[in-house]
Amino acid sequence: MTIKSFPENFLWGAATAANQVEGAWNEDGKGASLADAMVAGSHTTPRRITLDIDESKYYYPAHKAVDHYHRYKEDIRLFAELGLKVYRLSISWARIYPNGSDEQPNEEGLKFYEEVFKELKKYNIEPLVTIFHNEMPLNLVSEIGGWSNRKCIDYYVNFATTIMERYKDYVKYWIPVNEINDLTTGVGNWNHGGILNEGTQFFQDQKDDPNKRYAALHNQFVASARIVKKGHEINPEFKFGTMICHITVYPLTPHPEDVLLTQQEDQLRNCMSGDVQVKGKYPYYAWRYFERNNIEFEYTEEDLKEIAEGHCDFYTFSYYMTNCITNQKDAAQVSGNIMGGAKNPYLTATEWDWQIDPVGLRYTLNHVYDRYGVPIMITENGLGARDKFEDGKIHDDYRIDYYRKHIEQMRLAIDDGVDLVGYTPWTAIDVISCSTGEMAKRYGFIYVDADDNGNGTYDRYKKDSFEWYKKVIESNGEVLD
Repeated sequence: MTIKSFPENFLWGAATAANQVEGAWNEDGKGASLADAMVAGSHTTPRRITLDIDESKYYYPAHKAVDHYHRYKEDIRLFAELGLKVYRLSISWARIYPNGSDEQPNEEGLKFYEEVFKELKKYNIEPLVTIFHNEMPLNLVSEIGGWSNRKCIDYYVNFATTIMERYKDYVKYWIPVNEINDLTTGVGNWNHGGILNEGTQFFQDQKDDPNKRYAALHNQFVASARIVKKGHEINPEFKFGTMICHITVYPLTPHPEDVLLTQQEDQLRNCMSGDVQVKGKYPYYAWRYFERNNIEFEYTEEDLKEIAEGHCDFYTFSYYMTNCITNQKDAAQVSGNIMGGAKNPYLTATEWDWQIDPVGLRYTLNHVYDRYGVPIMITENGLGARDKFEDGKIHDDYRIDYYRKHIEQMRLAIDDGVDLVGYTPWTAIDVISCSTGEMAKRYGFIYVDADDNGNGTYDRYKKDSFEWYKKVIESNGEVLD
């Protein structure tokens, strides 16, 4: 039998996030965000968190990022040349409401994104907008404790409503919260919850209070549900997607305890947030997990009603690697996006110790579609690597190989019957790394001439992967050589 092709209207694209690409951290009325308070780090040096920003003492990568704020027209022209049909971007909350709780929005911030959307429209590129992507105004962190405070729901809904009303004629696809399930892990406190617990100094070594963290996650569920309902009122054509950091896990061995631990890990880390946002209710195992671990947070019956009524229209997720789960204490370990796990002896890994598993993407697509039965987009997938820049050329065959193998598995998943409608790999252009703050860990199809200390021309150069992905898009996934 012939393997099915990608759908004719498949949304080929790429992604970025405001705090990793824009820069201009204090220009045109923008307030400081939590990303602006993170000092540069590396794979071996953790990123320091400083509520009092001191540029004379530390280097903050997000302050300039890759200067997209001043170069967005050049960048979007390159995105158009690449052939993107969809561009996933985020809107900086602190650029619209500098303190998060302001009575009136910052008009300069609103104008900036309007110009971005106009530029995208000029090239017929569909925007896919993440409303909250690790961009909480720093004021809300220090003043109310971020998402752990229920006041944050109203502040966020106000922000989301403002941008949905302003851009209702430009944007159809929305993601309320990026990688919402990261709040099931302690490392999610800062970036995803705006929570800075006493004693926390470094992003990779945060002090944890599960009660506050799950309160924050619940508040995000309620906020997401409210804006889904509000958005459908503003424009019935709006479509909303959940965004899950999918850490696909396998049992390291067929030992029944490994299999059971893997199931429990998958339920809590991957499935719970999807169940709430797509199925509209907390699953049974979530309530039992809270009970067993003495986790308590404030919620009301009205919250649960709102969650049931404001469920998402489609499902999106990030996928970079897989990990193994075992009860063996001496098993070799690897790193990963948000969480690591036991080393899989059948996989290779990147320099940053993220295991590469294309077949796992097909497995994940089937797992997700079987559970939810709604259209799916892969909104992050990519390879972080040290690209060598010589004479204006970047030969990144390793990235091409990574994408080729993953796209092949996407096509096989479509042949399995999965309703996969879009793909926005990470990233359209080099950005600063969220976890380490490095530029050296590059993901983009477009190279930015800047180093880990902010030195360089910031000029843009097309990598070999740019030309390759352009052919993939032109052929609708048929040409992968």
